[in-house]
Amino acid sequence: MPLRPSSTFTNFQRQRPLYLWNLMIRDSTNNGFFTETLKIYSFMHHSCVNGNTFTYPLLLKSCANLFSIPHGTMLHGHVFRLGFQSDTFVQTSLVDMYSKCSVIESAIKVFDEMPQRSVVSWNTVISAYCRESLMDKALNLLKEMLVFGFEPSSSTYVSIFSGFSSGMKSFEFLSQGMSIHCCVVKRGLLCFEVSLDNSLMGMYSQFGRMDEARKVFDSMDEKTTVSWTTIMGGYVKVGDVAEVFKLFNQMRHQSIGIDFVVFLNLISGCIQLGDFLLASSVHTLALKCGCDKEDSIENLLITMYAKCGKLTSARMIFDAIIRKNVLSWTSMIAGYARSGHPKEALDLFRRMVRTENRPNGATLATVLSACANFGSLNIGQEIEQYVFENGFELDQQVQASLVHMYSKCGSINKAREVFESIKNKDLTTWTSMINSYAIHGMANEAINLFEKMTTLEGIKPDAIVYTSLLLGCSHCGLVEDGLKYFKSMQTDFGITPTIEHYTCLVDLLGRVGQLDRALDAVEAMPPEVQAQALGPLLSACWIHGNVELGELAAAKLLGDSSKSSASCVLMANLYNSVGKWKEANSMRNLIDGNRMVKECGRSQVQISG
Repeated sequence: MPLRPSSTFTNFQRQRPLYLWNLMIRDSTNNGFFTETLKIYSFMHHSCVNGNTFTYPLLLKSCANLFSIPHGTMLHGHVFRLGFQSDTFVQTSLVDMYSKCSVIESAIKVFDEMPQRSVVSWNTVISAYCRESLMDKALNLLKEMLVFGFEPSSSTYVSIFSGFSSGMKSFEFLSQGMSIHCCVVKRGLLCFEVSLDNSLMGMYSQFGRMDEARKVFDSMDEKTTVSWTTIMGGYVKVGDVAEVFKLFNQMRHQSIGIDFVVFLNLISGCIQLGDFLLASSVHTLALKCGCDKEDSIENLLITMYAKCGKLTSARMIFDAIIRKNVLSWTSMIAGYARSGHPKEALDLFRRMVRTENRPNGATLATVLSACANFGSLNIGQEIEQYVFENGFELDQQVQASLVHMYSKCGSINKAREVFESIKNKDLTTWTSMINSYAIHGMANEAINLFEKMTTLEGIKPDAIVYTSLLLGCSHCGLVEDGLKYFKSMQTDFGITPTIEHYTCLVDLLGRVGQLDRALDAVEAMPPEVQAQALGPLLSACWIHGNVELGELAAAKLLGDSSKSSASCVLMANLYNSVGKWKEANSMRNLIDGNRMVKECGRSQVQISG
């Protein structure tokens, strides 16, 4: 029978043999009553009974699960005093306890002082390094292990692959991981150890190498639910949502158990697509499987419906959650903020702070984003006051959002002040300030800050910061600089241009009247992004009165399935600017004839708060 905390010691007798104490400790630990295990040992210790090699590994396991270093170090002292320094099993348990409590230095010290080691001892330290993403040290220890004649087990390689999955996604790590993969193949461990195959798949998936991950998956004789969710999660990561649902259908036909992780992948795929019918189908299936009440599922459902533009459905799920946590509130606030409803986001935040749930950094960053979209400097300053009053002033996500909020509210000097006050700036913080300069037409400042970030600070840029940089060059007509950075991001950092980069490039050339070069740039783009890049070209044609090129761009735009009223309005304005009233009128008739809706502009004025 499992031990219960309330009845453990009621009839406890002082004098009991060690094996009875050990049985109690074992039952308590195996049933997850780790705190109770330590209480039993306290009674045992005060009864002057010393443990043996069976006792202390169980006690140290309890400390590891409780992350209790004080109890762990106390037990270490008892182990040392009783002379268990040469016991491999006890010493390995000490190493495991320290490593799982993230005291890596103590774990290594115990390991280094062990007179005898087992494969488990080596695996424990390698796993400790991998958990801390210290992969160079883990690999050096693996080599040392081989030198000393120990044969790595599948658990060794599981730790290595898991470490590569959670560490920095650099090419060097991928190359090392592929080398270890070759070693595993040579030793004949693949296809026989499901956990090893899963960890290898996980590594390739994290690096976005889905071809390699799929080869491992297809070669597996036995596939568990974890195997399916791992490969599905990889396809979600690279944006191949169609393959996710294809795998899900195969999974159902093979009668594999569906857990909530499967729905996490499916809902994440729906968030990427923004398809309401598909989203509602997945939600229905989650209801049938009873997975809809998982906290993580509920929060993703809110995000999913918000992304599909169904804020009413998102709010219904939010309101139905009886015990809302900070993630629930943040998901709903973010849904409003990202869907262009900043007022509702701010109202919900005010309601949140009146509950027992306290906002975290992500919540405050989302609310500051809503303030930026709302253009309300007063409300933004109120949120900043809340940030300082509640100790979030050092949160980098909040700091970056403050920079963004002040710049969008027109206070670039305040944005710069916040930026300069940040001590340890990450890429997001630098990007936020560079974007602030860009939207304020301060391209030279944006370029100087970018150069400082990459050269003096050695921070590697990403696609987002290059978008801001190109935007700044476009607004200020810095053609050569813009072309230089567009090329640099591909050749120096291997960043593939997105539609945002392409539209910035066309806008850059179009604004200064280099319409032929802008057209050449559009025609050189991948076909799937050309239609979106034609919009800035048509706008440039209107500015510079180039009817012939404008008609060419408009013909392609209007022939595209994603045509909008904006293209017709731009073309009508172009015809008006050169006195072609009949053609302009035909464009406006086209809007009415196809029942296109011209989106109205909006403005607001804030008076006395």
